This record gives sequence, structure tokens and C-alpha cells, in this order.
Amino acid sequence: MTKATMLYKPLGMAFGMLGGMAASALFNRTWKMVAGEDDAPDAHDEDRAWREILAAAALQGAIFAVVKAAVQRGGAVGVRRVTGQWPD
Repeated sequence: MTKATMLYKPLGMAFGMLGGMAASALFNRTWKMVAGEDDAPDAHDEDRAWREILAAAALQGAIFAVVKAAVQRGGAVGVRRVTGQWPD
């Protein structure tokens, strides 16, 4: 295991958790802005339509995927700056 990978693993886990919290907050703010509601629907909301539930899930998935990619890429770039190596 390279020095870059050893540094990246624990930092990646920590930044992943922070990224998840940031993505959740971003989704909630985005949903509130788009739908004008404080609470986004989930699959068990009986009085919500399929369209609304699936739209919320798609938006949430897109936001989480973008934040995850940004956090992982940023972490890898940071590790390369510190160690001179790209993590595996």
C-alpha cells in the first residue's frame, strides 16, 4: 500500500461522512426551493404521488452523486499535492 493510499483512506472516510451531511443539507434546501415544501417525500409517504416521490429520489440521487464525486476527486488531488502520488 502506497503512502498516498494510506493517507487517503482515513481522510476519504472522514470527508465522505462530511460530504454526506453536506449533500443532505443541499438536497433539503434544493427541495424546499423547487417544491416549496419543507419536507421531501419518501417512498412510504402514503399521500404523495408516485411522480413526486420519484422526482425527489432522482434529485436526491443526483445531488449525492455529484457531492460524492467532488469530495473523492478533491481528496485525491489533495493527497497528490501532499505526497506527490495519486492514491490507488
